[in-house]
Amino acid sequence: MSPFREKLAGLRLERMHASRQYAADGFVNTYTPSAVRVLENRPTMVDFMLRGKELRVPSRPLPSLDPRAAWTRRVQSGLRATWLGHSTVLLDIDGRRVLTDPVWGKRASPFPFLGPKRFQPVPVAIDALPELDAIVISHDHYDHLDYVSVRALAALNVPFVTSLGVGARLEAWGIPAERIIELDWWESTTLPNGLTMTAAPSHHFSGRTLRDRNSTLWSSFVIRGERHSVFFSGDTGLAPHFTEIGQRLGPFDLVMMEVGAFHPSWGSVHLGPDNALKAWKQLGSGSFLPVHWATFNLAMHAWDEPAEVLFAKAPEGLVMPLLGEPFEPAFVEDVQPWWRKVEQERWKDSGLQVVSR
Repeated sequence: MSPFREKLAGLRLERMHASRQYAADGFVNTYTPSAVRVLENRPTMVDFMLRGKELRVPSRPLPSLDPRAAWTRRVQSGLRATWLGHSTVLLDIDGRRVLTDPVWGKRASPFPFLGPKRFQPVPVAIDALPELDAIVISHDHYDHLDYVSVRALAALNVPFVTSLGVGARLEAWGIPAERIIELDWWESTTLPNGLTMTAAPSHHFSGRTLRDRNSTLWSSFVIRGERHSVFFSGDTGLAPHFTEIGQRLGPFDLVMMEVGAFHPSWGSVHLGPDNALKAWKQLGSGSFLPVHWATFNLAMHAWDEPAEVLFAKAPEGLVMPLLGEPFEPAFVEDVQPWWRKVEQERWKDSGLQVVSR
């Protein structure tokens, strides 16, 4: 038996089985009538390998900033965020620091030599992070739960807040049980430092092998300090839960929403930029920081398509910083399309309309 399976026992297993999201043999999406368990109508591997391959990674490294000097400066508004790539964000919220879905690994894959490879490095080394107060992990997919990163962070005396069942993986990797907090949807925990974390619904799935599909829960998270509140979507499709989250847990100062790695047949488990805008509207508040893009080649669209769609369609409130660029939502006035400098010739030659604003 694997160490993960060994840890899925006792009180942890009892809590999982008692969850409203748990069915006979795993977790399900309870916000749709079908309670979808798995992906449907997936594109084939041939589709993934052949379609638009030349556009799915940037032609050169993306611009980024070293945030370390900025991290030493006072947060004037009380809320600052630094997008470090994919869904990894360092939040400074009311004097506390929270890291979401830390992924420093080179591949989002179980294999060191095969699988989606990072095309953009993290702007700062993991051992250069400032002192943390909490780490949030939304679910157990490889591009959100990274063994290399968790092992590096294990040396810190920092609590891990995650979805129900995911703690079994963390414990199997060496995180002490007393530093792991697992939450079901709508459950909250208040840390000694005053931060309140609430797991909220999402519409996705879980698993790291074909044999452990949906054995752990997937969640979005709300992180609330004394004065500010942040919503982190994790991975999710569009479903009625966004309206309920906004009503029950809002308002938010910042909404961190996944926008990349989308496909028409993945509409129930990933948002993409258009559905992310709808979800943001349903939440009803907060500046919008797009995440889950510009790091891994995980889908068949151009790497910068999410940015172009959002830039063309988003009203006021969109924030799109450089990788590693700390920003305070209260002070962001406009968006500079930095990604266009990377692919100026491609956009010029494609004949596609590039929207300015």
